[in-house]
Amino acid sequence: MKHFLCMLLLAAYVFPQAPKSASPKEKQQVLWQKLESTIHQIDDNLDGVMGVAVLDLTTGQKFLLHPDEIFPQASSIKITVLAELYRQTQEGKLKLTDVYTVQQSDLVPDSYIMGGLTPGITSITLRDLATMMIAVSDNSAANVLIERLGMDNVNALMDSLGLTHTRLRRKMMDLKAAEEGRENISTPREMMLLLEALYKGEVLNPAMTDDFFKVLSNAKNNQIPRELPDGVRVASKSGELEGVRNDCGIVYAQHRPFVICVMTTYLSRERDGEDAIRKVALGAYRMFDRLGRGSEYGRVISPGSTRK
Repeated sequence: MKHFLCMLLLAAYVFPQAPKSASPKEKQQVLWQKLESTIHQIDDNLDGVMGVAVLDLTTGQKFLLHPDEIFPQASSIKITVLAELYRQTQEGKLKLTDVYTVQQSDLVPDSYIMGGLTPGITSITLRDLATMMIAVSDNSAANVLIERLGMDNVNALMDSLGLTHTRLRRKMMDLKAAEEGRENISTPREMMLLLEALYKGEVLNPAMTDDFFKVLSNAKNNQIPRELPDGVRVASKSGELEGVRNDCGIVYAQHRPFVICVMTTYLSRERDGEDAIRKVALGAYRMFDRLGRGSEYGRVISPGSTRK
């Protein structure tokens, strides 16, 4: 018996077990850790305050940095207005084809399309207004929709989704309201949850959901898509105020769409906030692109590849 035990011990010493290889999930976790490190480095180098929420819409895994801090939203709050427009349309309270006639009294600064239309004569649909509000961030278009939908109804929708820190509290360019502290606000986590709920069809039916994101994909000059490859679909809305830069949306990486919300405030230079958003978005996209195109072991086979 003693001889047998000695043989076993000798075999274990001479032929040690091979170390257990990392599972596919563990290897993918390394990519998440590298993304987290990249975002923390961007945050450390930013002269300001940054909040980030990144959500994998396939697995539910997320990265959060200061997720519950409340940030001014600027034009990013228009996502909530767009959501309420489609909700009321779905409930039959209005139609996207309902017509509005432009009024001089509705015009405010930064209205790149509405300001060029003829008051009292030009008529456009509510969907046209929504497109202008998102595509070129037209403030007059946003204000007309807020008036039509009702500010309280927008906030009631947020309450129904449990988003108690997301608040529409003033119209666009209402500086008096802003000076009084009535700012449009949200958090990275809550905007992430709003976009997730919309993406999963928990707010709107499939037809309304599809058109909602079609309109949101029309936004121009946003920061999230700025450094991404051409052709990558992004449905987001940026926001700009003095000392503030935001962008929130969904990036449709191949087979691996994800939500990304980056909010910055107390910026010494707004350009630095824009750069931070671009860098976070690019880092996230590079990870999700590899996860979406690769096998569980990370092998990518591109069309036409002849490599063995």
